Amino acid sequence: MRYLLLALLLVGCGYKPMSHYTASLLGPRVYTKVKVYLRDPQNAVLIKDAVNKALYERLGSTWADRKSATSQLLVRVQRITFTPLEYDRYGYIIYYRARSWLEFDFIKDGKKRTITTEGFYDFPIEPNSVITDALRFIAIKHSAAKAIDRFISRLAYMGER
Repeated sequence: MRYLLLALLLVGCGYKPMSHYTASLLGPRVYTKVKVYLRDPQNAVLIKDAVNKALYERLGSTWADRKSATSQLLVRVQRITFTPLEYDRYGYIIYYRARSWLEFDFIKDGKKRTITTEGFYDFPIEPNSVITDALRFIAIKHSAAKAIDRFISRLAYMGER
């Protein structure tokens, strides 16, 4: 009963989900290109997969080639950092924060908009150890996914206007 009342309230006030505004702005077919970050080239694949996954799961848009796409997203990794957050009683780092700064060029109908976002991911490591490649990839993947989520929310804001 409560859910029915909540649904009626949301429908009655004209609520539309964020994906409605973003999908109308992007269109059904999106071309994505991730420029390789020269300091960390292997992460370009992770970020491109995260962008395509976000477009498909959150918006229902699909990947397309450049000629048949209704819009284009060009993504550049500006910077990736790892910052210690917490130390144990012996002074060893036990918690890190990975930050990813992504720059998106959104192109549709000949108009280009540039949006820069940041995402972060906090993760623990064993005392007196280093960040392994596996942990590093996971941290970059999650921080980039958060940056992509922020980009999508900014697109929703643009789509509403």
